[in-house]
Amino acid sequence: MIRALVFDWGDTVMRVFPEFSGPMAHWPKVEAVPGIENALRAAKPSYVIALASNASDSGSGLVRDALERAGLEKYFNEVFTARDLDATKPNSAFYRGILRKLELAPDEAVMIGDHFETDIAGAKKTGLWTIWYNPSDKEPPIGLEGMADVVIQRYSDMENALMMISGRASRTMS
Repeated sequence: MIRALVFDWGDTVMRVFPEFSGPMAHWPKVEAVPGIENALRAAKPSYVIALASNASDSGSGLVRDALERAGLEKYFNEVFTARDLDATKPNSAFYRGILRKLELAPDEAVMIGDHFETDIAGAKKTGLWTIWYNPSDKEPPIGLEGMADVVIQRYSDMENALMMISGRASRTMS
């Protein structure tokens, strides 16, 4: 049974503006990715929602500050950063640290992210379910095809993606 959704931060939940540097919480402008708030609002009653970031210049407090500025902080039960976990994506230690803190088995969590190699391949190798948020309709890297359990281009497709994964998860348990 799927109990938690783990979202990547940059360009999955919050837009990354390449012209700004340093912690996102200090940027002059922060903005949510289109459709993410509706997806989070719909998922909140059914799942633990966590954010997982490779941000090296922000701990969980600064990430929460940036989320608050965009009106999204209230949706996240937990925020995990590379700085807090002492590991980075795609390293399995990063994902195992999150699972340990959430007290979950890998097959009870879904990783949602836009970066195939770090978010999707890393999570899949650790045993998590995966949703590749792929708004640009890119091809997966050669040799990594099939690692995403579901691919979505819009967050309006998130509920259907989760239903597909839940159906697969229940079949593997029986």
